[in-house]
Amino acid sequence: MRLALFLLMTGLATACTQFPELDATATPGVADAPYPDLLPIDQLLRGSAARATPEVRAGVEARAAALRGRAAALQGPVIDAATRRRMAGGVATR
Repeated sequence: MRLALFLLMTGLATACTQFPELDATATPGVADAPYPDLLPIDQLLRGSAARATPEVRAGVEARAAALRGRAAALQGPVIDAATRRRMAGGVATR
């Protein structure tokens, strides 16, 4: 019973956590902007496609390239060869 109460309290405490990195990404004025109108899906699908400005496109492409670079760096071995050889020797007991 105590474990269940502890898990419940931990879950409730984490639900109250602030995420400043998300708050910092909000466009200025968004909090005060009115809610958009709800439209039928047919009307939305008939509308023109969104277009990105060259600046937005360059920013997205730069971020994608940086993420690809990070992903490539993570593809290497986790344990270097020297450490792997040392680990293969086992643990010496006295």
